[in-house]
Amino acid sequence: MLQASDFAGFSATIRDPLRRTTLRPRPTRSRRPRPAPSRCAPPSPTASRPPVRRRRADPRQADTPWRPVRAAGYRWPSDPPGAKSVSRPIPRRLALIALLAIAPALGQRAAAQERAITLASTTSTEQSGLFNHLLPIFQRETGIAVRVVAVGTGQALAIGAKGDADALLVHDRPGEDTFVAEGYGLDRRDVMANDFVIVGPSADPAGLKGGRDATEALARIARAKAPFASRGDDSGTNRTELRLWKKAGIEARGLGSSYRELGQGMGPTLNAAAAMDAYTLTDRATWASFKNRQNLVILVQGDPALFNPYGSILVNPAKSPQIHAANARIWHEWLTSERGRAAIASFKINGEQLFFPAGTMPSQ
Repeated sequence: MLQASDFAGFSATIRDPLRRTTLRPRPTRSRRPRPAPSRCAPPSPTASRPPVRRRRADPRQADTPWRPVRAAGYRWPSDPPGAKSVSRPIPRRLALIALLAIAPALGQRAAAQERAITLASTTSTEQSGLFNHLLPIFQRETGIAVRVVAVGTGQALAIGAKGDADALLVHDRPGEDTFVAEGYGLDRRDVMANDFVIVGPSADPAGLKGGRDATEALARIARAKAPFASRGDDSGTNRTELRLWKKAGIEARGLGSSYRELGQGMGPTLNAAAAMDAYTLTDRATWASFKNRQNLVILVQGDPALFNPYGSILVNPAKSPQIHAANARIWHEWLTSERGRAAIASFKINGEQLFFPAGTMPSQ
């Protein structure tokens, strides 16, 4: 009979016919006896952990006395040449001197921010170039900077109602009166005026050339089913146009594909009209500064219904206490003063006066 001891040290492969697997004997491992735990001292918590690598001390700082670390980048005179900068405390006297040095600049910056206003106005005053002429004169005389938000009159009134502007310069008298009546604005004043004109393709399929009746002109456009480009942006120009359609007894949005609402300012609307050979209503100032006319020409002008007055309104500080009411008042007074009126009258393009101070327009 073979004993287990007869196979000691013998390595072989044994096949089990029932399991159909190969059995290999496991190598025997000798286990070291664990030392008995000491009753005197508890086991070290780091006994089974890898050794912790500790950073070597910098020999250059071995003899350096301890100093507090605060301000970065400061070097002590006792530091050896080539030593890295170590954070050191900033003496209070130096900090006070630095603060006193920058205080005037901070004060001037705050004062500059105080000497400014936000003006919500129309795209026609901005795109015509009026503000490029007017605002430098005002700032030179008063020291107040004006930041213009150029949008349609409807949006400008909404901006003022939210208190996001200090003053308004807009051109829709019914909307302006409502704005003041609801308490959002104060002291509405006439500032200047020009007029609207109806422009269209030189071929003039609706036969408007030489006409002076804006309402009849729109009726002819509707009968001819000619294309008409509308700003469609609730601006003063757009509101005037819709009133003219209503006066003609025509629902503009019922004209179908010939009536194009663009939702754009005056410049882009004129570009679209030129590209489509369409009619449109524009203020004369933007038309005078518009370069891409192509086949567009003025066809209807001179109707009293095309009169285009502009008004200045102060935003009510009782509704919006955060506004710059004092600076806005200076702008408001200057704009309607003799100096402001003279500045408005002096703005011309190709020798043509485009805005007339209130009460001076020839057709009034």
